[in-house]
Amino acid sequence: MTLTLGIVTDLHFGPRASFGGKLRKLTHRAADLTATFAQKMREETMPDLVVNLGDVVEDEAPELDRERYRECMQLLATSGAERLDVAGNHDLVNLTPKELRNQWGLSDGPLYRSLDRQGVHLVTLATHETKDVAVTIDDVQLDWLAADLAATSRPTVILMHHSAADQDLTGNRWFAKAPHLALVKSRKRLRSILESSGKVVLVVNGHLHWNHLDVIHGIPYVTVQSLIENLDDDAPGRAAAAHAVVRIGPRRISIDVRGAESCRYQFELPASPSGDVDEEVSNVHVPPS
Repeated sequence: MTLTLGIVTDLHFGPRASFGGKLRKLTHRAADLTATFAQKMREETMPDLVVNLGDVVEDEAPELDRERYRECMQLLATSGAERLDVAGNHDLVNLTPKELRNQWGLSDGPLYRSLDRQGVHLVTLATHETKDVAVTIDDVQLDWLAADLAATSRPTVILMHHSAADQDLTGNRWFAKAPHLALVKSRKRLRSILESSGKVVLVVNGHLHWNHLDVIHGIPYVTVQSLIENLDDDAPGRAAAAHAVVRIGPRRISIDVRGAESCRYQFELPASPSGDVDEEVSNVHVPPS
């Protein structure tokens, strides 16, 4: 049995966004690009879940962010697939965790959780960015993660906004000079938890606005390009139009990043003692608020 995920990240619904005096985010195209992504999911990929890795909005003001976030959720819903959401740093500038969970169709609680689909354990993590200071993940969440991984016997995929890898950011137009705003500060402890579980087969994040792969102690860490990144040096711009199709089967994981900068990764998996991935379950583990 194979689990298929359609992953999109950094959609940035909101005002025009320049960086260094040049047009870098094609925010004015966010709605059209999201609608096209959802159509491809519905008509071509037909994934088990659509995963939103965060930064739905380019923050501007509470009511505008709220309306734009809602618009994005409505467009993603046209994919016809179950949706799994991650909070991005821009999402939390003007919106509260409670508002985000309400937008996700969830009751009160933290912004991280886990669930099982098609024999695979999926974990969403909630990183926190203090503007111009650091990206962190709290100890309570890390303790919860360790307990959650100990309680599952299934191959596990971690989904988060910022990166847990030690990426070389040379050439990254956003973070080459600011790695502390791209990489989780306590990433060594986080990776130690993932590695010691012996169950994590893949970690996927957004935020960095490029495609990137690191393999650390046998675990692949994949960064997916932003949907609306301008691949040209300035206006009028050329959208990355990126999304990833991830398939996790009994023997391998394949990751196809589609759009203007396409790439493909494949990883072989060890067989379980029975030789098969466990049967499908649908339990959800929501941490206490």
